Amino acid sequence: MKKWNAFLFALLLLIGSLAGCGSDNADKTKQENTNTAETAPQAEVTFPVVITDGTGQDVTIESKPEKIVSLIPSNTEIAYGLGLEEQIVGVSDFDNFPEQVAEKEKVGGMEFNVEKIISLKPDLVLAHASSAHTSEAGLQQLRDAGITVLVVNDATTFDQVYESISMLGTASGQKEKADAMIADMKNKTEEIQTKAQAIKEEDRKSVFVEVSPAPEVYAAGKNTFIDEMLQIINAENTVTEEGWPKLDSETIIKRNPDVIITTHGYYTPEPVKNVTSRKGWENITAVKENRVVDVHSDKVTRTGPRLTEGLEELAKAVYPDVFN
Repeated sequence: MKKWNAFLFALLLLIGSLAGCGSDNADKTKQENTNTAETAPQAEVTFPVVITDGTGQDVTIESKPEKIVSLIPSNTEIAYGLGLEEQIVGVSDFDNFPEQVAEKEKVGGMEFNVEKIISLKPDLVLAHASSAHTSEAGLQQLRDAGITVLVVNDATTFDQVYESISMLGTASGQKEKADAMIADMKNKTEEIQTKAQAIKEEDRKSVFVEVSPAPEVYAAGKNTFIDEMLQIINAENTVTEEGWPKLDSETIIKRNPDVIITTHGYYTPEPVKNVTSRKGWENITAVKENRVVDVHSDKVTRTGPRLTEGLEELAKAVYPDVFN
């Protein structure tokens, strides 16, 4: 009986050992499969593709574009971010980033040159919903010439910018790069937001963002990128009106912001002095405490991949002790 019990005990140990090995092997196989899935390249875009553009129209792109014309700077910045600098053959007169765009053919501003665009023989023209309604005749001429026109959505939030990037990534066959760009922007935004959440309520700043100087002062109000940025960095926007309202001095003085941000330094000489020297503004908290800062306009208003840079610049301007 003792021998039988010893044999049975040994047999149970053997079975347990084999089961453990099986479990280990299964876990190892599962981990290998997971690693393979994580490192496996994503499938490339297969053409033709159908994209619902910024006007709600379905646009078919038959093959991967070899020549692209961009009609607005935000589209150009996204395209360069996707590695399409060789495919870009024409840009708008307003394009200024990256520096290489200076070497590209210019096709006009708000009123683009249809003949010039056609002469460049593009496969794809990247238009924008913000101006599509005023340039529909010109866009139709391009379509009639056999050129595919994609109207990119007029983004007013970070999520909508991600949609624009995804749309251009799909249209150009660079979906993987688009996904990576979006992920990078989201990570940077989350880092800034997490740091801002630690700001105590009593330390929270009220901010006035001026996009056009006196005598006609325009500001960033609700439902704008800048308003969303202020929310992300845990600051209060003193402009409660929608969009980009024109405000008089009395209204701004009465709201008494802790910080004043200007975005017009690229064309206004000494933008900070422009604000601090205004009659009646000397009693505003931001002016008394020297909290008037000019930030890079394109980074906080242009709907492209540099928005996260603008967000960080704005955060440093409003909360220098936290973000510098």
